[in-house]
Amino acid sequence: MEESIIAGLTARDDQYACALANRIVSESQETDQWYGDFDAFASLLDHPKSLVRNRALMILAANARWDRANRFDALLPDFLAHITDEKPITARQCVKALVWVGTARPQHVPRILSALRNADLSGYRDSMRPLIEKDIADTIKQLTTPD
Repeated sequence: MEESIIAGLTARDDQYACALANRIVSESQETDQWYGDFDAFASLLDHPKSLVRNRALMILAANARWDRANRFDALLPDFLAHITDEKPITARQCVKALVWVGTARPQHVPRILSALRNADLSGYRDSMRPLIEKDIADTIKQLTTPD
């Protein structure tokens, strides 16, 4: 099944691939049925297509809650690297997804906060930088404000 999921998430038909990713994220909010494919999803973090990276980030973040094997521990540096992804939309997706990661894996919150606070956004155009800065501020607030 892993190969067909990867094929679906990397399909040329972005509408189909996005719908599949959204379904996996939604189902991952309720059940651990997709956690078995965690490594396959993680392999997409370095995909050349930013839309595929976006999907992988959201799916992995949604599955962080089911990570009893602590796979996210090894993945965290690669995940955090996308805070400054070459594509600003992917950076924004990563920053937003970190709320789910931090909520599910509170032991990672200090590293997440450090990565967010130390992110070098100088490579982004002036039109995108304020949006990413706002996303970072929102994520920091959500991760540091008690429920």
